[in-house]
Amino acid sequence: MTSVKVKFRPSAPEGKSGSVYYRIIHARMVRSITTDIKISSDAWDDVASMPCLVEHRETVLADISRIHRIIAYFEASGLTFSADDIVWRYRCARSTASLSVYMARIIDSLKAAGRLRTAETYGSTLRSFTTFRAETGASLDILLDAFSPTVAEAYQDWMRRRGLVPNTTSFYLRILRAVYRRAVAEGITDDKNPFSCVYTGIDDTVKRALTLPQLRRLCHLDLTGAPALDFARDMFMMSFYLRGMSFIDMACLRKTDLCAGRITYRRRKTGRLLSIRWTAEMQAIVDKYPASESPFLLPLVSPGSSSVHASYRRTASRINASLHTIAGRMHLPLHLTMYVARHSWASVAYRKGVAMSVISEGMGHLSEATTRIYLASLDTATIDRANSLIIRSL
Repeated sequence: MTSVKVKFRPSAPEGKSGSVYYRIIHARMVRSITTDIKISSDAWDDVASMPCLVEHRETVLADISRIHRIIAYFEASGLTFSADDIVWRYRCARSTASLSVYMARIIDSLKAAGRLRTAETYGSTLRSFTTFRAETGASLDILLDAFSPTVAEAYQDWMRRRGLVPNTTSFYLRILRAVYRRAVAEGITDDKNPFSCVYTGIDDTVKRALTLPQLRRLCHLDLTGAPALDFARDMFMMSFYLRGMSFIDMACLRKTDLCAGRITYRRRKTGRLLSIRWTAEMQAIVDKYPASESPFLLPLVSPGSSSVHASYRRTASRINASLHTIAGRMHLPLHLTMYVARHSWASVAYRKGVAMSVISEGMGHLSEATTRIYLASLDTATIDRANSLIIRSL
């Protein structure tokens, strides 16, 4: 018979925080596990033998659950074990079952697989969550077992107070949910469905597509004497001409990918093989910039750069800054970035009556549901005209 109890050890110096610890008794051997929970005597509930703070209680319950799973494992094995064995296995499991350690492992595997952009988004999410923990006075890390609906809701509320829009908070929460589900699948934690009470959907986004008249203005905008702006405009139009090709795919295009009047490449995000007819508009942009010994088709990666990823990210940042300046000159009612080119191609194609399935195929999406996200909402005037027709038909 094994006994597991939660205890509180007050601090000897008056006014200092005491420690919460677990007492394990097995075969008359007593061992203790000291936790990171430091609280005052007033924050300890003697009746419940638990900390008063809900977050601390959830951490304790998660720890106790893990200890009982370890005991159950030993008992099911039929092997003789001691209290020291329980403590040792608990500490080993705890060192690898924290969110930061587990996510760091996933990030490393993503980088090794060449999925650098995904690794960046996971890293951003981990930094955001760690900042949330720090600003709310909690320990920076958290055990996966202790990740509860309360923690998820508190993180969502914190992000909203910082002014993040629902799609952004949902983005971070969806990544954490993917990490949590992976941990559940690997048997690291039980599924407590901690994301059941937070928003993980996708709202209709604000308009992020240019109309055809706006695209024409951008295409013919006189940028004489502003080479940085001219280059940014050219790369934006190149993305549009290439069916809204993503910036990373543009940066990684090689000269050998252009053959027999077609550009053939594999999407970095999905691995899909796509082929696009090469046009005079595309060739005009390539001819505008001096040929180099670089294997890349477009001048988006610095020659001799030791890291293609780091180089294209720096270029993307400069281009987006220039596009922001261009948007100001044109008085455009949106934040102009390279990503807008992708939205714009989908939106223009849709308004031209191109079938959703064709747009989806052209953009290399795995489903039409993804394509719909890119489509700009119908403008208010169009909807008003439709409503007038309906009213007049009564």
